Order: sequence, then C-alpha cells, then structure tokens
Amino acid sequence: MTAAYIKEGHEIFRKSLRKFLEKEAYPYYEQWEEDRIIPRDFWIKMGDQGYLCPTIDEQYGGSEADWGFAVVINEELERVGSGLVGIGLHNDIVVPYITAYGTEEQKQKWLPRCAAGEIITAIAMTEPGTGSDLAGIKTTARLEGDHYVVNGQKTFITNGIHSDLIIVACKTNPDAVPAHKGISLLAIERDAPGFARGRKLNKVGLHCQDTAELVFEDCIVPKENLIGEEGKGFLYLMEKLQQERLVVAIAAQVAAEEMLRMTIEYVKSREAFGKSISRFQNTQFKIAEMATDAEMGRAFLDQLITEHMLGKDVVTKVSMAKWKLTENARKIAGECMQLHGGYGYMEEYEIARRYRDIPVASIYAGTNEIMKVIIAKNIGL
Repeated sequence: MTAAYIKEGHEIFRKSLRKFLEKEAYPYYEQWEEDRIIPRDFWIKMGDQGYLCPTIDEQYGGSEADWGFAVVINEELERVGSGLVGIGLHNDIVVPYITAYGTEEQKQKWLPRCAAGEIITAIAMTEPGTGSDLAGIKTTARLEGDHYVVNGQKTFITNGIHSDLIIVACKTNPDAVPAHKGISLLAIERDAPGFARGRKLNKVGLHCQDTAELVFEDCIVPKENLIGEEGKGFLYLMEKLQQERLVVAIAAQVAAEEMLRMTIEYVKSREAFGKSISRFQNTQFKIAEMATDAEMGRAFLDQLITEHMLGKDVVTKVSMAKWKLTENARKIAGECMQLHGGYGYMEEYEIARRYRDIPVASIYAGTNEIMKVIIAKNIGL
C-alpha cells in the first residue's frame, strides 16, 4: 500500500532519481568503498539534477518541494548503500539549521552553493569525552570584538573530510546554569584560521562515508557566523533532532527491506540436500518473521512521516521508530547473513557489507538507550 504522503509527483521523481543512481552510483559504489570516500563530483552531479536540498526556497536554489521528496531521496540512496548517509545529513539535518535559524545574509551566502553541491555541510556535536550528554561539551567560543575564538575538538563527524561548512556546538558561556543554556551554534568555514581536520576515522562499516576528527585551536570565526541567538544552541539542537532521528529510521527500514529482498532471492536459488533451501521450514519461518517485522515497521514509519510532514509533535514516536527500526535492521542483518551460509561472510555478497553497516544506526543520532529514556519520560515515568 502506498503511503499517504506519496503522490504521483513523488513516484515520477523516484523513477528519475533511480535512473540517475543506476548510472552514477550503483556502478561505482564498491570502488567508493575501497577508496574510503565518495568523490566530490558525485555531489555536484546530485546538485545539478536537483537532488540536494530540494525543500529549500527557489530563491536559494531549491525546489520548495515537500518533505516527501526528501524521503524518496533518502530511501533511494540507502538502496545503493548506507555509506551515502552523508547526503541525507547535508539535506535534512544540517541545512535546516540555516533555513530555520539563519539570517538572510547567511542564507544567501551558503544555501545556493549547498543546493549545487559546491558546499558540503556537517554538524559537530560529539566530542572525544562527550557523546549523548550534549550539555557537557567542552568546546568553547569566546567573543573578542568582531569574531569568536574557538577552542576544542570534535569527533565522529559525518562528512568530516569533505565538509566546507560545519555547524559547531560550542560553549559561549561556560559558566551558565543550567549548563545547556551556555551552548551556541557557530558555522565554521573550511578556510577558518585555526581550524584543522584530524584523522579520517577507520570504521567497521560505512567505509565510503568520510568520518573525521575536527580540531579548533584559537580558531577565528566571524561573529556573523553565529546561527540564531547566543545561548539557544541546545534548544535548536533539540528542535531539529526529531527530523535527524527520523532520517535514521528511514534508512534502517530500507536497509531491512533490502536485506530481506536479497535473502529471499538467495534462498530460492541455493540448493541443499537436493532442494532449494527456501523449501526448508526453518528458512520459511525465519523469512516469515523478518517479513512481518519489516511490514509492521514500514506501516509505523509511513504514518510517522505523514504526521511529521503535518507539523505534529512526534518526538516520542520518532524515538520509538529510531530504536525499534534500527534494532529490527540489526536483527534482520544477522538472520540474513546466517541464511546465506558461508557465502554471507564473503565480501562479494552484499549482505556482508549490510551486516557491517547497520549496527552504527543504533548508536548515532542519540543511542537507542537514550531513545528509551526519552520514551519513558514522555509517557510519564
């Protein structure tokens, strides 16, 4: 059944995007995995076709499309491979901070180039000693005349190597009580004095996605690069994390559907003891269980996307979807690898890559343990 938010225009758009990806992404994805990075020219091609930032206003280079088009983009990119997650982060997580809280000057300066793929964005929250406890970040930004001086480190930053514009969470008032009221967001550009990239991190999965450490040593940032108001950074982060977690849930659901699809194809073609392994009851039961989990996950997700697009407060449901759908995908990855037998452990079979890629979805954008804390609090516990 087609989701309520999907209209004819979305389906036409999906066919066009799929055709583009079949030409520009699928043939090269394994090479990108080996190279440990997605080439910048792919971003430019995405921008040329209108697949970057489609929801922003036309005056800034967007299409003023509804968020359903963003969902289609995230789904089709995930079908290629989870390592393309950095594009969804750019489109639906980082750029919205500029559209929602940026000044007109900031929008005119950055958004057209974000939509064209000339500027790749990142968001820097996590630090070497601070993960889920955002209020405990140590990076500071001290205002001196017409600029901020930023000092600190960030880690696990998606798009960390390619990024030209990074939204950095920092303490503009380290003495604020409570601590979260001292957090502000600064947009730091690639050529900012005192900004350097650390290591490109060697991850278990998502090999083609560039993840890096960032270092700020007396980094000079114009005060015009403040996003929104000083001291409201934590509030802005909380407002936008709903969509970020929904993007993660979408990717996990698609990954689960793809793993199930490829496993059904495999068990039908593979024979043991003189018959297809799809005819064994254990195989049928495992597939039936996974198919049910995937179907239920899809129904919940599509309803949630519809409510989000209507502007409803779905923080609790998003937290549920983020933890449950990522857990579903992790479980399905293990079951599907098992059904592939020894071949599932071989790199030439896609299930091996999927098995590596999916675990991090239960960690980033807020760990699944944090999701359960949010759910418990919001249902009155």
